[in-house]
Amino acid sequence: MVRLRSSLRLYPPGLPGLSLSRHTRLALLLVLTAAILEAILHTRSWDVQQPDHELDEPFYTSCQEPAIDQPREKAAMVMLVRNQELMKALKTVQSIENHFNQWFQYPIVFLNDDPFSKEFISVMNATVSGEARFELVPQKDWLFPEWMDATDAKAAVKAQGKAGILYAGLETYHHMCRFYSGKFYTLEALKDYKWYWRIEPDVDFYCSITYDPFVEMAKHDKVYGFTIALAEEPRTCPSLFRKMADYKELNNIPTTELWKATIAASWVPWPLRSFMSWFGHRDRAGDGWSLCHYWSNFEIANLDFFRTKEYQTLFEYLDKTGGFYYERWGDAAVHSLALHMLLPSHKVHHFEDFGYRHDWFFQCPANALDGQLLDSKLLPVGPYFPERKGGIGCRCECDGSRTRNFPKYCTDKLKQPNTARRLSMVESVRSWFP
Repeated sequence: MVRLRSSLRLYPPGLPGLSLSRHTRLALLLVLTAAILEAILHTRSWDVQQPDHELDEPFYTSCQEPAIDQPREKAAMVMLVRNQELMKALKTVQSIENHFNQWFQYPIVFLNDDPFSKEFISVMNATVSGEARFELVPQKDWLFPEWMDATDAKAAVKAQGKAGILYAGLETYHHMCRFYSGKFYTLEALKDYKWYWRIEPDVDFYCSITYDPFVEMAKHDKVYGFTIALAEEPRTCPSLFRKMADYKELNNIPTTELWKATIAASWVPWPLRSFMSWFGHRDRAGDGWSLCHYWSNFEIANLDFFRTKEYQTLFEYLDKTGGFYYERWGDAAVHSLALHMLLPSHKVHHFEDFGYRHDWFFQCPANALDGQLLDSKLLPVGPYFPERKGGIGCRCECDGSRTRNFPKYCTDKLKQPNTARRLSMVESVRSWFP
């Protein structure tokens, strides 16, 4: 029989081996079981309530004859753009005119922090079918807030750029995110409008939009509409969710189903869970933010919601923390978390019937089967892709066999409060991939 050398013994000479009594082992087992059960119950407490019917169906699932004589809403399309982006802006305006505005002729409001050039004004006036307005963003709404040490903030922006944080080294990008998060909604230039449709330079619309989305949003009591949902870049806003969660708790704001949908509940059992709050994207209890948010380069929304005391007070609270400059808080994340905090889920709408591209992300519905209104004299002749079973698009000029090129996880997660259908485990895993 081989004997272990003394140097390989589990315990030093003269010390007894660790031996647990039967009662101690049972107690440890009970504690472990209780911890596991508590963690399961905790995560289950964040489950989103399943509605008994669909709360957010598409407004239409085929082409409609454009109601050109229908009353319009007090609405406008809005583009923040610089003079040097003229060709990119022209591409977007031509696309939205061809696919929507040629029938409905809503005004387009162009915003710039510098005066628009004569060339920009001339080209856009010649392109739009409705009114074109060219507005200058007031410096007080665009630059660093008066109370902030601009030198210190600029140093923070420079440091973020050196760290390689996405767009964080661009001072103007910080200004834009802060502007779109709050000051945008109180602009004098938009005071006559109730609804806005945010459009960006260098955007493609792929499908004919043959109904008025502003009218449908109002009719169905919607507040905010989106096309794409994505995960935020974590390094841009490490403290944003914590600030939001603290504000919610401080003001005793009830937890909505949308707020639950954005949470990634911690599996760490109490009382260890509270230690998770030391990490970014966590609330004081240790639960996390999934980072999922609506991609705000496309928004159709009610201006009155963002003008309310509730939203503007929240924005002022966030602004005073300095996070728009000392970090790089994006307006998309701010909008999304605010909506999730303050709105019931049925007031958010997914425009899944819109074909849309910005940067390299796109959404492309398949064309509706037998729903293309081939006899219409108003709709474009083509070319557009063949119809597919289950399609909801109208004369889409993109291949609906691939409806998107981004993971569907965030879209499914944020739509969960509005859908009576729950994904299977396999479908849930597949949603992580394009």
